[in-house]
Amino acid sequence: MPTYEYQCDKCDHQFEVFQRITDDPVEVCSECGGHVKRLIAATNFILKGAGWHKTDYATPSNDADKKPQACAPENMGPACDGCPAKGE
Repeated sequence: MPTYEYQCDKCDHQFEVFQRITDDPVEVCSECGGHVKRLIAATNFILKGAGWHKTDYATPSNDADKKPQACAPENMGPACDGCPAKGE
């Protein structure tokens, strides 16, 4: 069950209340009867592990992108002499 923090506008009294998400928010201060507002508090949510976003959501690497492309036969000229792709 979540913990909500409240602060009174009249006396600045701060307090915590364990409530369900579906429960109505507290509107009255227990100390002075003034109007209270819900505060935004830090959460306990922590992402642990090295590179969770890289390992879980990265696009797969393609080895073909890392290797040089072979020349098309119609583009092979004198500069391709001795190239293994030329097949000599």
